[in-house]
Amino acid sequence: MQAKFKIKKDDKVIVTTGKDKGKVARVLKVDRNGGKVFLENTNVVKRHTRPNPLNPEGGIIEKEMPVDISNVMYYCDSCKKGTRLGIKVLESGKKARFAKCDGEVIDKD
Repeated sequence: MQAKFKIKKDDKVIVTTGKDKGKVARVLKVDRNGGKVFLENTNVVKRHTRPNPLNPEGGIIEKEMPVDISNVMYYCDSCKKGTRLGIKVLESGKKARFAKCDGEVIDKD
């Protein structure tokens, strides 16, 4: 069963715990089944790989590992800090996410 998360791809988030605490990053991918997010240049690890068709030379590769979605918060540009998100119904009848710190609507479709 897939869980409902308010964080989406291409959102700016701030990491709240771990070795990258305080880092602001863009969401590359959301794993809804595992409850994880992949962030740009965050939680980077080095992996030793053998030569394969994708990487003929092999060697040491740096790659982003997932971060638990509970360890990130949406980053509000106007407040310059992390904030919680809510959902409200607009006049047009569509649902939209909004930042709870200042009430600004995020999804302007």
